Amino acid sequence: MLFSVTWLTSLLTGVLFVHIIQRLCFPYFWQDLLFLLKIIRYGAELEFYQKTSKVVTVLDRFVQQAQRIPHKPFLIYEGVTYTYRQIDERSNKVAHVFEQHGAVKRGDTVALLMNNEPDFISVWFGLNKLGCAVAFLNTNIKSKSLLHCFHCCGAKLLVVGADLLDSLEDILPNLQEDSISVWAMKQQVSYRGIHTLLDKVEQASHEPVSAQLRAATSLKTPTLYIFTSGTTGLPKAAVISHLQFLKAAAGFWAYGGTSRDVIYTPLPLYHSAASLIGIGGTLKMGATCVLKKKFSASQFWNDCRKYDVTIFQYIGELCRYLCNQPQAENEKDHKVRIGVGNGLRQDVWRDFHRRFGEIRMCELYGSTEGNLCFMNHIGKIGAVGRSNFFYKLLFKYDLVQYDMVKEEIVRNEQGFCQHVKKGEMGLLLSKIASQSPFFGYAGSKQLTENKILRNVFVKGDAYFNTGDLMVEDHEDFISFKDRVGDTFRWKGENVATTEVAEVLGLLDFIQEVNVYGVEVPGHEGRAGMAAVIVKPDCSFDGKKLFSITTAYLPSYARPLFIRIQETMEMTGTFKQQKFRLVKSGFNPSTITDPLYVLDYTEQSYVPLSDSVYERIVAGQQKL
Repeated sequence: MLFSVTWLTSLLTGVLFVHIIQRLCFPYFWQDLLFLLKIIRYGAELEFYQKTSKVVTVLDRFVQQAQRIPHKPFLIYEGVTYTYRQIDERSNKVAHVFEQHGAVKRGDTVALLMNNEPDFISVWFGLNKLGCAVAFLNTNIKSKSLLHCFHCCGAKLLVVGADLLDSLEDILPNLQEDSISVWAMKQQVSYRGIHTLLDKVEQASHEPVSAQLRAATSLKTPTLYIFTSGTTGLPKAAVISHLQFLKAAAGFWAYGGTSRDVIYTPLPLYHSAASLIGIGGTLKMGATCVLKKKFSASQFWNDCRKYDVTIFQYIGELCRYLCNQPQAENEKDHKVRIGVGNGLRQDVWRDFHRRFGEIRMCELYGSTEGNLCFMNHIGKIGAVGRSNFFYKLLFKYDLVQYDMVKEEIVRNEQGFCQHVKKGEMGLLLSKIASQSPFFGYAGSKQLTENKILRNVFVKGDAYFNTGDLMVEDHEDFISFKDRVGDTFRWKGENVATTEVAEVLGLLDFIQEVNVYGVEVPGHEGRAGMAAVIVKPDCSFDGKKLFSITTAYLPSYARPLFIRIQETMEMTGTFKQQKFRLVKSGFNPSTITDPLYVLDYTEQSYVPLSDSVYERIVAGQQKL
């Protein structure tokens, strides 16, 4: 008996000792293990799909849910509820219209230009049911950029929302010259050669379309094209395969989402966050999505209370807008338990918790076209993800040395990249392999090749170059630090500096232009700024500049600040030097060059004074 008591005491002491050591040395062990097991389980399921003929896509999952829970609310939009069956039948109607009119066939690509609304999803799914890939067009892009999108994804048909048809007026002749058929979600139109879709959909049958049309033989088959700004200056069509869609659709589930959740999606559906993670995630779980046409900070919490929202999607700016709203007594009166998104600054994160309660903010990192994703499942403030020994075995990534002044990767004498030490900032590279493929971009093979870095650590290897500078600390938390190259992020959108420079170059008084992003206190991302050289015998014209930027650039891509220079500094490889310009910012008290700021009231770029600068820094002037 004494032996048994002694043995039990020793066992309990040992267990307690191991527990203490685990808490001290590996405090996140169990959280990491449970999360990783969940990811491995889902990965094994996807691998099974790839190894067998049983390919189950997100669209298949939607059809299954419509049969399993037909009367459950799938979408809530502007107070109207749409069930799984209703959206399924509506998408069937869309498919039948295009099938009966012979407008498309299996394997075609169709472009979709619509704002957030239920018919965005009905048209998307209806075309997918016919075996067509759908290209989501950013509703902010105009003229030349919009035409470019058709050329690179090969779309020969465009479906446009009723409220966006007039925005196509200037390029309709170009579309018709290129034999691109335009279908408007309207009952009738005044433009010649435009097909109406809404009237035909209402008359069409809602019976199911043959499942053979949508059947996928491989998870690597493209199902979507989502446009992203890149270093080429014009939007690039990132290829989204069924595999990528399935991975993204597991985001909410991985963070603990269930079929009981109500998801609030105020982000644009043409972005991967809202479409792949938001709609895809809703479908995977059989949950409900509250879809907003546009984000409204003043309506956000009222909507959350009205619809019993439990999960919301965000970008960092969205949370900042919410924190900037006047305080109210019922700010913590809601059922929201999780926020999923990216770009949340540490100060905003803390303020958000203080104002609205301990909502679990689930940061994630991943580009639309990338082959790597980080998820901050612990919830540590400031981190975009978390890694560990086992994660690195499954997902091969590395942080390598990058020279910010020369704007190039550092290589050793053998020509190979060099790892950074723990806690040091480095360029994130993700290995391209069978379990982490890179599908690239539609159109030009060169665009895809430009994102691939070869002979990184050994001859013959290949890595996806994210273009992002990251830090991995000693606890294996990963933080985003900066973006390199010719792209920066503002208002939740990627801005291609070369595209902006091309527009500014149209002005007759500008000789040379260098576009970059500068940090603005209290704002996420970087605001657009352009250093310009004015031609001899010409003068700077702020009104002309305002006119051309508002005509050709979306609001988020317009330079907010202009810096007039006499000479343009270049790198050793004759590239425009951005590093020192970025560092110097836009402070008129420290910069001797003339500075101008975008002024919508004056409809011009006006001199940037010290008082205006102080108002911007203090957050008193809207940007």
